[in-house]
Amino acid sequence: MQFTPEDVAKIAKLARLSLSDEKLAAFAGQFNDILGYMEELGQADTAGVEPLYSPVEQAPALREDVARKDFDRAEILANAPRTDGAFFIVPKIV
Repeated sequence: MQFTPEDVAKIAKLARLSLSDEKLAAFAGQFNDILGYMEELGQADTAGVEPLYSPVEQAPALREDVARKDFDRAEILANAPRTDGAFFIVPKIV
């Protein structure tokens, strides 16, 4: 399949892009280069090659999701510039 500037214009319209004729031609060429390379890769002999999921097998670094209280309110509010004793006081932004 070869991309034409008209094909690129259809794709650009779907993406709500406005492209000049020069850009449409340039993108058509780039799409064709990419498709040509994909065809070249598709011709590679992969017979007898096991599928590869990951070159490094690692267990996921997950932790159990447990609620915990590491700090109390006084420790957290101690570094705030302004508080009312229970909450941060910040400037009003409109």
